[in-house]
Amino acid sequence: MLSPAFRIPPLLSAALACASGAVMVLGFAPFGWYAFVLIGLLGFLVALNGASPRIGFLRGWLFGVGLMGFGVFWIRISLNEFGNMDTWVAHLLAGLFVSTIALFFGFVGWLVRRLDRGPAWRVPLLLFPGLYLLVEWLRGWLFTGFPWLSLGYTQIDGPLGGFAPIIGVYGVGLLILMSAGLLWGLLRWSARGRVLAALGLVVVWGGGMLLKQVTWTAPSGQGFRAAVVQASIPQSMKWDPDLLVSTMEIYWELTERNLDADLVVWPETAIPDFLHHVRDVLIDPMAARARQEGTEIVLGIPVMESDTGRHFNALLSLGSREDLYAKRHLVPFGEFMPLKTWLGPLVDLFQVPISDFSRGSAERPLLAVGDRLAGVSICYEDAFPAEVSQALPEAEFLINVSNDAWFGDSLAPHQHLEMARMRALENGRYLLRATNTGISAIIDQRGRVLGMVPSFVRGDFATEVRPYVGATPYVRLGNAPAIGLAAGLVLLGVGFVRLAPSRSADG
Repeated sequence: MLSPAFRIPPLLSAALACASGAVMVLGFAPFGWYAFVLIGLLGFLVALNGASPRIGFLRGWLFGVGLMGFGVFWIRISLNEFGNMDTWVAHLLAGLFVSTIALFFGFVGWLVRRLDRGPAWRVPLLLFPGLYLLVEWLRGWLFTGFPWLSLGYTQIDGPLGGFAPIIGVYGVGLLILMSAGLLWGLLRWSARGRVLAALGLVVVWGGGMLLKQVTWTAPSGQGFRAAVVQASIPQSMKWDPDLLVSTMEIYWELTERNLDADLVVWPETAIPDFLHHVRDVLIDPMAARARQEGTEIVLGIPVMESDTGRHFNALLSLGSREDLYAKRHLVPFGEFMPLKTWLGPLVDLFQVPISDFSRGSAERPLLAVGDRLAGVSICYEDAFPAEVSQALPEAEFLINVSNDAWFGDSLAPHQHLEMARMRALENGRYLLRATNTGISAIIDQRGRVLGMVPSFVRGDFATEVRPYVGATPYVRLGNAPAIGLAAGLVLLGVGFVRLAPSRSADG
């Protein structure tokens, strides 16, 4: 990959790997400096140069520690402040989680170095982009998945975001990886190679800018006025039964000033009690008032089955008709306990209210809201693009409700909003996002935030929403093009292993 003259000492390479992962965080919300993602990927390539497969694994793992350590260490907040764990225990478990997720990046480093034979350009252009993207996709579903900080999110406001309605967040991520490879060539190849690399960058990034002007879906009928409300109830108080009445008064006050809207959306588990407990005293009177005002209300509430005792994290729509959606993709340890027979004692350790939800059985995430169909997701579900897209093309708009209060004043709410914006862009639909403590927002079909309620502010935001019909190429094809292209790059790169004579790691 690099000549011996450009080799750097082993300890410095290890530090570079970790720093490269850390600097990548600046490409994601709330920073949005997507150029830093390219810098981080180039640093990762340099750190892998000349390493054995074993050292490549270590440096890949260090890269992952930098990325996840700086990017998602906010999970310790939910463990420490809301899970009633001692600070040292929360930090230890958060560190263990980061170290475990970092193994995926170690696997990338090991594979790149294991397969590094043949022409020097093969790693930055074929193997590295393909392997990184395939492992990122694997991270998004293995063991229920943790798709946080997927590379494509950094381009929600960047030129490559134009590709999102075609190839989704994973496809955009692959283009970022290939761009890093072309930048590598721009710095390291011969004059002819540099010209080709520059042309490749112009085609990819210029193509993304042009695609941003393309409209993939079409507005349908008249728009309607929608509002999202944010009560900003502290997580430490949310589940206190003595505060249920005051909580409902806050939500209803926010709702009353938006009863001129056609739709009002409340956050995840906005009502911190089971539906059957509050049906007579709250839900039915509220539904009657909504019908009287010509308004639909969508709210988050736990639901219990009377015959089985199972309970669900659900969305309920009220007004001209009633419908219910139960969350299908649950958060391990937060909403259910994996391997419960063996890990059951950890339930008491985590002390999460109503943490033993059951998985909803709906085939598709659709909710009837008056005479319209909405594609819905509850909290973590909007991190899984293929699951959100299952609601299309029938869904005319999207709704996401969440409770990011678990993660306090950290990067998490900003990163989560960025994911919601990408779902709107991929699907060509408006998205209404209501959260407990922020950030609540209404997003248009191009992923642009039309307005928001900032974190830890009690308030609401209302605007005109346009229903849309049709399907983007991503909705029709899903992740298959991106994953297929990544696999093709790896297979092409592996082909060079068989065709090319063995060479040293210098390239």
